[in-house]
Amino acid sequence: MLILGAAAAALLIGILLGYIIRKSVSEKTIGSAEQRAQNIVLDAENQAETIKKEITIEAKEEAHKMRTEAERDARERRNEVNRLEKRFLAKEESIDRKLENLEKKEDSLTGRERALSSREREFEEYVSERKEEMDKFIDRQTEELERISGLTSDEAREILLSNVEKEVRHDASIMIKDIESKAKEEADKKAKEIIVGAIQRCAADQVAESTVSVVNLPNDDMKGRIIGREGRNIRAIETATGVDLIIDDTPEAVILSCFDPVRREIARITLEKLIVDGRIHPARIEETVAKAEREVNASIKEAGEQATFDVGIHNLHPELVRLLGRLKYRTSYGQNVLQHSVEVAQLSGLMASELGLDTKLAKRAGLLHDIGKSVDHEVEGTHVDIGIDLLIKYKEPENVIDAMAAHHGDYEAKSPEAVLIAAADALSAARPGARRETLENYIQRLQKLEEIANTTPGVEKSYAIQAGREIRVIAKPDEKSDNEIPLLAREISKKIESELQYPGQIKVNVIRETRAVDYAK
Repeated sequence: MLILGAAAAALLIGILLGYIIRKSVSEKTIGSAEQRAQNIVLDAENQAETIKKEITIEAKEEAHKMRTEAERDARERRNEVNRLEKRFLAKEESIDRKLENLEKKEDSLTGRERALSSREREFEEYVSERKEEMDKFIDRQTEELERISGLTSDEAREILLSNVEKEVRHDASIMIKDIESKAKEEADKKAKEIIVGAIQRCAADQVAESTVSVVNLPNDDMKGRIIGREGRNIRAIETATGVDLIIDDTPEAVILSCFDPVRREIARITLEKLIVDGRIHPARIEETVAKAEREVNASIKEAGEQATFDVGIHNLHPELVRLLGRLKYRTSYGQNVLQHSVEVAQLSGLMASELGLDTKLAKRAGLLHDIGKSVDHEVEGTHVDIGIDLLIKYKEPENVIDAMAAHHGDYEAKSPEAVLIAAADALSAARPGARRETLENYIQRLQKLEEIANTTPGVEKSYAIQAGREIRVIAKPDEKSDNEIPLLAREISKKIESELQYPGQIKVNVIRETRAVDYAK
């Protein structure tokens, strides 16, 4: 029991001692913490006081700085305002001085205006008086001149105007002659260079073709076989080809007559094949006509392609190529139209290259300029209008259509290339041997040419020479002077241009001479 009591007492004492020790340690720790907290608070208060002082100092410095800048700005603004105020005052003083000067000038001008008005009235009165005196003086002088000369003023005026007109016409004639001679020299030189060079480089054939299709027979007995029993063979040929066969007294020859040159060519080939074969009957005729049509169509296509190749034109519509090939069998005044078209294209291209124009356009329009002639026997209208419709149908460029349309002057030339097409067409048609003309048309043209010249005032006689390419005019020497001869030549040439159609150009050669004849007896 005692042991338990002692143990309990010892335990109690140990707990008490532990409590006392822990309390002492806790009190020391708390004291130390409180001391540290107080130190931290004091340090924080010191730092806050320091920061507060620094911020206060910075704020005061910033405020001082802003106040200084504001004072400086205000001072500068006051100075600027003062300066502007001085300028405005100076300008105001200047304006006042100018207004004062203007008022003085206005007063001075008003006085001068009054003086000028007064002098103007005086001058008008003086002029009016002098004019009346001059009119009276002129009337007296006119009456005196009329009395001395024996002419009225109107008659004298007419004489004066007549003399002036003669002098002016004389001067104009001389001037026209000089200008024309200089212009002709330059133009002829340049034109000859271009045209001669183009023609030399073109080198086309000049032989006219015949438009008559004649088939030679081995003997006259063949005529009977072509006619057949009761004419069945000749009717079969005419029905299949659309061509009239003329079998007359011409020995060993049959003439083919048809407006369509392609049909006429098919009939010619058919007849030649039948003659060679010897079997002539309706069935064989139809078979031979079919073969001839295929041959002619192939020839047409080949001719069109060859023409485009020769000229160097590509991308043509196949139908236009075929229509070009048809021109191989078309002639105009004996000239093959396809060869003519190729020649015009080459001439146009050569002249265009010399002049720096569009060579491809000139060649294309030149090749297609007579395309309407390929179907002009099937379609109504001129070959120009038909050609325009064809080119529009096959979507040719507008500039090609315009150049083609103007080659006969039916439509206005809208480009320099169009003028070249017309010139090349005239060159190709006018060259010697290219075309032939019926005797009747030839004589009518020469008679009309001489008639135009003979009906011109001042012409005594005229003669058409050089196959109508020159007209020689004899002027009346008592009616026309030497200086009036250029005017007479120009008048005749203008009348020929307006009244006559002709290929190429016509030279008007006017001659004036005075002859004196006497006889020694």
